[in-house]
Amino acid sequence: MIFLKKAILASVVIGFCLNANAGKTKKSGADFKPYEENWESLQRYETPEWFRDAKFGIFIHWGVYSVPAFGSEWYPRHMYMPDGRIDQNTGLIKDSVPTAEYLHHIKTYGPLEKFGYKDFIPMFKAEKFDANKWMDVIVKSGAKYVVPVGEHHDGFAMYNSHVTEWNSVKMGPHRDIAGELAAAAKKRHIKFGLSSHLAFNWNYYNRKKGWDTMDPKYFGLYSRAHEPNGKVDSTFLAYWWDRTKDMIDSYKPDILWFDFYMDRAEFANYHKIMAAYYYNQGLAWNKQVCLQTKNMGYPSFPKGTQTLDIERGKMSDIYDESWQTDTSIGENSWCYVTNWKSKTSKSLIQDLIDIVSKNGNLLLNMGPKADGTIPDDQQQILFEMGQWLKINGEAIYNTRPYKIFGEGPTKVATGHHSEGKNKEMTSNDFRFTANGKNIYVIAMGLGSSNEYKIESFKLNNTYMGSQKIKKAILLNGNKKIAFTQKADGLYLNINNTKALQAPFAIKLVMN
Repeated sequence: MIFLKKAILASVVIGFCLNANAGKTKKSGADFKPYEENWESLQRYETPEWFRDAKFGIFIHWGVYSVPAFGSEWYPRHMYMPDGRIDQNTGLIKDSVPTAEYLHHIKTYGPLEKFGYKDFIPMFKAEKFDANKWMDVIVKSGAKYVVPVGEHHDGFAMYNSHVTEWNSVKMGPHRDIAGELAAAAKKRHIKFGLSSHLAFNWNYYNRKKGWDTMDPKYFGLYSRAHEPNGKVDSTFLAYWWDRTKDMIDSYKPDILWFDFYMDRAEFANYHKIMAAYYYNQGLAWNKQVCLQTKNMGYPSFPKGTQTLDIERGKMSDIYDESWQTDTSIGENSWCYVTNWKSKTSKSLIQDLIDIVSKNGNLLLNMGPKADGTIPDDQQQILFEMGQWLKINGEAIYNTRPYKIFGEGPTKVATGHHSEGKNKEMTSNDFRFTANGKNIYVIAMGLGSSNEYKIESFKLNNTYMGSQKIKKAILLNGNKKIAFTQKADGLYLNINNTKALQAPFAIKLVMN
């Protein structure tokens, strides 16, 4: 993943939704004709309803980089930086201090001249990997789709590639990881996707004489030697497209997710080609597919032609099209590392609620160990989220944003890599969702009394119009609760709040 410090671009400009069914009107069957490689044709695309209903998916960062389990999934890049960390955008050295990954590598594995990244591949055995066990964890988490990394910046394909020999069938585990996960997901009616991070492979590795990154035998993994931070050439672009098509054709993914670097100017000509090809394949497969990009560095995808993804960040208000946050259970990494620091399930549930209230989905990453086991602490967090969704899922799944996303004093930062600026929600923060005539009020924190006041739903408020509240139901236990609408707000009285855990959802049944 990329660690950028950029403000959110025009592609993520906030749109406001004025009804409970935010998003474009679904097209009729007559519109399902082949897409052409132009933006006018691609504007016909609609984010699938199954995606809008699903709300919650699991991302999986697992690969050769899981073997050293140090630093992050960018270990392959940083281990080749003895002279200081190199900026991924400018190609300039940020400092003159050897990276921690480089120092760890030479201490643990020896000099780069003797042990390069390729030498981790035989160590990546995945001996305890069981796709069905993984999928059982995902089902228990309440997630409705899964997106394992198909190929990361390191260039190693986690599938049976017909384009590169550097793949998990011919090397390492000698197993079709993507194929096994796809089959396990299908058995459980979980939508399956694949992510591509390959674009950055072009400039991912540093090179010096004597290192394996300079050896033509390994250019299939490290990319061809070229001017540092040079523009992507036509040969690599064609290679990137061949590998992308291979993933599409071989695995028929419901979701195709792209990391940064694909949103550079050099790739722009392929954006229309790729989108049209994938959408037309979806039509041929008779399935609604979902293309997701960050549209960040070079925002060439016009609004409405794909589903916007925001890395480790959110929206501050309702966005008028479906979108997605991708973030990790880990605060400090996407792949498993020995010093992995997990977020709390409460904070992640709050994120899910906030995102859904603004017309988005949450794609939450887990990082298995190199042997294929999911660490217990990550499983526990996923199970806690699943337990919460068992009780409160009616307020999440199949909902759409209400006319306003909610209310409360806690501000939410906007844009890529902004999550670190956010504070925990309080008992005065509420989020709203809707399904049909039902409005869901989700309290983000526990108050000191049994009474909760929602100012937005006061008597004669501008949102409900002629609708009246018939009853209020606490989803935890499906219990009716007392309510009163006054001039200054809707008062909800919840007995025995000590037995509750926040967040918790209340259904307002309207007449």
